[in-house]
Amino acid sequence: MNTPAQSARPQEDPARGPGVTPARVPQERVRRARDLLARDGAVILTGHENTSDALVVAAAQVVGDHLRELYPHRVRTSRDGAPVHLHADGFDIRVDIGGVPHRRRHPDEDHVLLQCARPAPEGGASFALDAYAFVDGLAASDPVLHDFLTGTDVDLYGAWAGLRGLPATPRVARHVEYTRTGRRIVRRTDGAVALHRDPAAEHIGRQLDRLRETVHSAEAALPRFGLDEGDILVLDNYRCWHGRDAHQGERTVRILTLRASDAR
Repeated sequence: MNTPAQSARPQEDPARGPGVTPARVPQERVRRARDLLARDGAVILTGHENTSDALVVAAAQVVGDHLRELYPHRVRTSRDGAPVHLHADGFDIRVDIGGVPHRRRHPDEDHVLLQCARPAPEGGASFALDAYAFVDGLAASDPVLHDFLTGTDVDLYGAWAGLRGLPATPRVARHVEYTRTGRRIVRRTDGAVALHRDPAAEHIGRQLDRLRETVHSAEAALPRFGLDEGDILVLDNYRCWHGRDAHQGERTVRILTLRASDAR
């Protein structure tokens, strides 16, 4: 079953490249927000209160009764922050609360909501990339990297194996996969490494380095957009990677991730 945000296949415009500039939509125009999220992979909701509760309300508005699972809010404050490179959210963290196991993050979170609680006084512009268009373009411009992303298993979080809460069992996946309902996933994480004793480990390491370099080099040409206080950026996390520029002063955002009914 498709979510409202995925009711139609996204129409990619080759002329504009992979950069995404999310449209700004008043929070009461729910249908319009859903349509734009399906078309572009990202939309900015305006008019919400600057509170954590607003993220839950926005998730219900955009995903509706297809919501399957919400994960705990995260608050991120950075002071004189360095750039954040393009990435897709998703992590595998499990904790024990009073003897009961709880999942705090999931590798297949398919939506991300990011609210600007305090904009930076200088810098900190956001940018986003349509990873579907990016990967499709590699088929012609860099077929070796394209074949790696679509055909090679990696350990998604092996670089962080010592982190408490991260399961010891490797999370094996490809960068590009599909869910059972046909949604394409394009992952972007700096935690990926070759599987233990993979005979192609050297090649995999080179391709992971090339992916990072290619993604970083694409960032400069992407269109920038700003988030005002209270604005909520909603992303199709299977399709859009996001990042931000360096900033001066203090900046705070709230983040909510979730899985909808057709997520993996």
